Amino acid sequence: MNQDQPTPQGTSYPPAESVGPAVMRPVFRPYVTFVLIGICVAIYLLQLATNYLLHIDIPAALGVKDNNLIMQGQVWRLFTPIFLHSDQTPLHIAFNMYALFAIGPTLERFYGRGRYLALFLLSGFAGNVMSFMFTLSPSLGASTAIFGLLGAEGVLIYQNREVFGSIARRALSQVVIIAAVNMVIGFTIPGIDIWGHMGGLIGGTLFAWFGGPVLHRPGLGSPNTLVNVRTNREVIVAGTAVSALFFFLTIAVMFLHQR
Repeated sequence: MNQDQPTPQGTSYPPAESVGPAVMRPVFRPYVTFVLIGICVAIYLLQLATNYLLHIDIPAALGVKDNNLIMQGQVWRLFTPIFLHSDQTPLHIAFNMYALFAIGPTLERFYGRGRYLALFLLSGFAGNVMSFMFTLSPSLGASTAIFGLLGAEGVLIYQNREVFGSIARRALSQVVIIAAVNMVIGFTIPGIDIWGHMGGLIGGTLFAWFGGPVLHRPGLGSPNTLVNVRTNREVIVAGTAVSALFFFLTIAVMFLHQR
C-alpha cells in the first residue's frame, strides 16, 4: 500500500513535472510510530541494564502479564506488557519493532495520530485480556498490539477497496497470508502467546470495522484527494464499545475465579 496509496486528509497535490502521472505527496512523518518504537527500545535497554546490574528484570517484574497479580488488582498489567520484551533474545523486540515500522506508518497516515494511538493501545489491551482469560503463563510483548494493527490494515483495505483500486486485492491477500502464517507459527512453536495474538487481532479488527477510516473522493475534479467521512462520534462509540467489551470480560474472569 505504501507505494500506490492515494493522498489522505482531504488534500490534493499537483503532478510532478518530471514524472508524468505521478503525484507529489506531502511529507508525512509517523511520529507516533517512532515514539512507540523509541519507548519499547528504551524500556528493553532498561530491562537489559537491570538484569545485568541487579540480576533481575525490574520493568518486566513490574509490568508483565501475571494472572495472579492481576487478580489482586494490578490491572495495569493488561497494558504494560505491550512495551516489554523478552531480554533473553533480541529477536523478540527486533521482529516486533520491524513489524510496527512496516505496518504503523500507513495506518497512522490514514487514521490520524490520535486514532492510531487509540488503535494500538486498544489492540494491546484486548490481546492481554484474551491471554488473561485463556492462559496462566506470564506474557509480554508488543505483538498483541501489532496483530491488532494487522487486522486494522485488512479492514482499511477491504472497506475502501473501491478507493484503493487494483492494489486492494493484492494488499488484502498479503495481510491475510501474514496473519495466517503467524497464527500457524504461534500454534506450532512453544512459548508464543497465541491467545494474546488472537485477542489483539479481534480487538483491532473490531475497532477498525466500526471506527476506522471510510474514505471518499469529494469530486471528479480532485482524483488524488481523499476525505475520511468517519465522524469523531463514531470513533468514540467504537472505541468505548470495544474497550467495554474486553473490560467486561476481565471483570467476568476475575469474578468467576473468586467464587
